[in-house]
Amino acid sequence: MPDERDWRPDPASHVYVYLQVAHHIADQIRTGRLLAGARLPAERDLAEQYGVAVNTIRRAVRDLRDQGLVITVPIKGTFVRPDPSPNSSPVTEPGATD
Repeated sequence: MPDERDWRPDPASHVYVYLQVAHHIADQIRTGRLLAGARLPAERDLAEQYGVAVNTIRRAVRDLRDQGLVITVPIKGTFVRPDPSPNSSPVTEPGATD
């Protein structure tokens, strides 16, 4: 996957850089390159990887949290949010009795 690590946002684009980064990470989550429960690299590491400022990464991660794609646990890091399990649904299975 070296091509993914080499991806850089286009500063000349009409789309804000933080949104370009957020869209790129979101695409990685949706395509399965980043699996549920996977820890994202630290903000400084992401900033270095994407060639942007740490505050740009913070804003991108905030956008990903707002989309419900990641969850940030203080001191632990930011993780890809797991899909809701089938057991968490309030719908009862066929044949279930009360």
